[in-house]
Amino acid sequence: MNPKDRSNIKAGMLVDIVLKEDQKSGKLTRGHVKRILTNSEFHPHGIKVMIEEDNKVGRVQKIIE
Repeated sequence: MNPKDRSNIKAGMLVDIVLKEDQKSGKLTRGHVKRILTNSEFHPHGIKVMIEEDNKVGRVQKIIE
């Protein structure tokens, strides 16, 4: 599934996100989607979400399922 398409991401899914401060290093953070923050159907850098575990915000790079 393409992590750049909003329709592929649902609340509760397990995903890997890249936080703003980790964009240069590419370090990923794993968590369950709490909220989808991107309004558009597609974003070239990934859909922005908030994860449940610690309310961190980042762009989805990978959908774990």
